[in-house]
Amino acid sequence: MTKKTSEEADKALPAADKKAHLWKPGQSGNPAGRPPGTSKAHELREQIRACVPDVVTKLMEQAKGGDVGAARLLLERVLPAIKPMELPQSIALPAGGDLTAKGHALLQAAADGEIPAPHAASLMTALGSLAKVAEVDELARRVAALEDAKK
Repeated sequence: MTKKTSEEADKALPAADKKAHLWKPGQSGNPAGRPPGTSKAHELREQIRACVPDVVTKLMEQAKGGDVGAARLLLERVLPAIKPMELPQSIALPAGGDLTAKGHALLQAAADGEIPAPHAASLMTALGSLAKVAEVDELARRVAALEDAKK
């Protein structure tokens, strides 16, 4: 039995299978293509990279001289923006398992100004997810009861 060359093997494959076997994972479709790092964009980035220390020094001088735009540019790039922080707030919810009562309590807390409306909306979404979980638990309990009744 002789080994087939890859060309012979490709000829033996149907047309649909030929496309799947043209290149192996990690193999370039154009191995003789442009080498990495030779594009115009790469050259421009390298030129800019060489000038960065001088540009930063000039920006710092301008910012120290009162140029608000230069100061803003430096500060925006160096210091991250301060994000608002949400403080935890306690809400009195009914202790029972009634999700409807808990939903009404959340809406009432938002209406009374105890919690911001976006917080109430997030909590209502979480309550809806909890309702779905409770529904699945109830269905699982019912299925188990029906299976036990069959035995």
